[in-house]
Amino acid sequence: MHRNLAIELINNYAPTDQVELEDKRRMLDFLAREPDCFDRNCVEGHFTASCWLENYAGDAILLTHHRKFGKWIQLGGHADGDSDLLRVSLKEAYEESGLSNIEPVRADIFDIGVHFIPPHEDITQHYHYDVRFYLKAMKDEPFTVSEESHDLKWVFLHEKEKLPDNHGVQRMFAKWEYLKTAVS
Repeated sequence: MHRNLAIELINNYAPTDQVELEDKRRMLDFLAREPDCFDRNCVEGHFTASCWLENYAGDAILLTHHRKFGKWIQLGGHADGDSDLLRVSLKEAYEESGLSNIEPVRADIFDIGVHFIPPHEDITQHYHYDVRFYLKAMKDEPFTVSEESHDLKWVFLHEKEKLPDNHGVQRMFAKWEYLKTAVS
């Protein structure tokens, strides 16, 4: 599999805290030693891609109440053999939101995270090596809840208290909030 783009993206990413610094190290190590790292059948784990999806007005982000994980997180999913993680992020954003026009705000990585996934039904425990991109809905339209979600919701800039108790989501919100206030 062609992994140079993923290696370059992750190498160029500047972590914002110690958790991300360690996750970056783990991702680069995993990429170097696991030939099937983009395949969900890889026993140890696999790459996923997700997004920080901003609404058209630029004042809210879309979260999903994930059906399998039972918590509010960003939209995203498995790479399924695709090493172009930005493309995976966009594909997942379209599939999970039902929105018709989404574009990257930027092509570099917005955030990263490595997460332990406990065993579930016939799936053994493993890790998700999640690479996250900052995307934007390019028109104002209603979302559609996919079968992967219990629900979706827009969380507005002024609604920080409505964020889930999840370090990754809170860190991404803080990055987004900083970007929005730095632009103003």
